[in-house]
Amino acid sequence: MAAILGKKIGMTRIYNEKREAVPCTVIQAGPCFVSQVKTSDNDGYDAYQLSIGERKEAKVLKPQRGHYAKAGVTPGYRISEFDKNEMGVELELGNPVSVEIFTEGQKVDVRGVTKGKGFAGVVKRHNFGGGSRTHGQSDRLRAPGSVGGSSDPSRTFKGMKMAGRMGGKNVKVRGLEILKVIPESNLLVIKGSVPGVKNSYVEIVTTNK
Repeated sequence: MAAILGKKIGMTRIYNEKREAVPCTVIQAGPCFVSQVKTSDNDGYDAYQLSIGERKEAKVLKPQRGHYAKAGVTPGYRISEFDKNEMGVELELGNPVSVEIFTEGQKVDVRGVTKGKGFAGVVKRHNFGGGSRTHGQSDRLRAPGSVGGSSDPSRTFKGMKMAGRMGGKNVKVRGLEILKVIPESNLLVIKGSVPGVKNSYVEIVTTNK
């Protein structure tokens, strides 16, 4: 098992041995540093807190400075926790974690926050078919239709698919393949797309599925 925190650089393509174009995502994974080691005795569970990036000194609060100073690392721009089983190795406070823990061909799960689309209607948000423009319904093409009877049940049930904010949710994409590991640039090239916009942070964890 292996896990790391990375920043999504963008998408590109590479060609395989069959000269087929394979879409892939480039992620700058690390270097990360262990900013806290959580134990069952002190915190109730076992986990590693990883830090990536470097935050400007003026934006680091005083409690955060003490937190990072205890670990002996520079204040990170983003922190994330990984279960000890996900890391697969024993780490100590301040230890670095790089892309070298991964190998080409490994399967990974990528967790991230999807793109926020703002307020969207039911056609875009839930793939509704919409209404007809014929028979006097010229303005019902993208309308949701009936959301509940007036006499029974006389209300709209909770969870009904309706217009609202779309995207911006935590999503895990399972079983992606690592195509390339570039240690000198701290880059991982992963087959397919991963959730999030450019420069957003994602969590990468190996999987056996």
